[in-house]
Amino acid sequence: MSQAQAALYADRSLAEPRSVTELIGNTPLLLIRRLTASLSGVEVYAKAEWFNPGGSVKDRPALEMLRQGEKRGELTREKTILEATSGNTGIALAMLGAALGYRVKLCIPRSASLERKLVLRAYGAELVETSALEGTDGAIAEASRLYAEASDAYFYPNQYGNDANWQAHYRTTAQEIWRQTEGRVTHFVCGLGTSGTFVGTTRRLKEYSPALKAISVEPSQPLHGIEGWKHMASSRVPSIYDPDLADERLEVGTEEAFEMAKRLGREEGLFVSVSSAAALIAALRVAESIESGVVVTIFPDGGNRSLLEGPFS
Repeated sequence: MSQAQAALYADRSLAEPRSVTELIGNTPLLLIRRLTASLSGVEVYAKAEWFNPGGSVKDRPALEMLRQGEKRGELTREKTILEATSGNTGIALAMLGAALGYRVKLCIPRSASLERKLVLRAYGAELVETSALEGTDGAIAEASRLYAEASDAYFYPNQYGNDANWQAHYRTTAQEIWRQTEGRVTHFVCGLGTSGTFVGTTRRLKEYSPALKAISVEPSQPLHGIEGWKHMASSRVPSIYDPDLADERLEVGTEEAFEMAKRLGREEGLFVSVSSAAALIAALRVAESIESGVVVTIFPDGGNRSLLEGPFS
């Protein structure tokens, strides 16, 4: 090996991440091409959050909640991380718990996909399955009950009420979108679950550009198959949610999201989840309603956690 090659490899080793936490963020922004071929003057992009090490956008708030918990002295080695989840936040916490040396206990609806449960067990998390009919609200109720019974034994991040959730996106996701679009983003479209991604990203983007339009997206029905999303009118509304941030609200149906997930695989080469497909449906509606602009949405995760159920089964 030449001296030049040795120097190159040495520099590269110094720049490479040295822990799983350093792999979180800086995900690609993908241009949607074929599905927007009929549009003129409008670009549509999606943030590919499955590039995070835990496979979803939830790696960002999970890390922020744990770091803030450690900083405040609320998360210690003697405590178990306890959370309610539909899957992705739980996976992020389980992954980080394993990497950082914490035990993790998760309340999760029985209706969560088998793939998600298998991944959680692979990371060593303890699962408490709750009513499928009650969805994430039932999981939240059970986590709250467990914490009330033994608060000294647990660190309960409470992603639905923890400001660190939206702050993670304020600090990272929004800044990345602004940088990756070179400040050209005009519309931000995002699905609502905990609402952290929408709230944090919107707040920062509107600071960069007060003229930016933020569009929130929900399932069209209380009973739906868009995993991770909330129909706010019929659900327990997260305390971190700020409805005044949205300039417009859109709804997407489960069946159309299933169909779009298939189309994204076959027409764009993107294997994504139903929630990612639903986000794109809304982004395309926005793109079709404007004459010019740059529309950005979030693809929360890929499709590998929906193989046995949903559009690909």
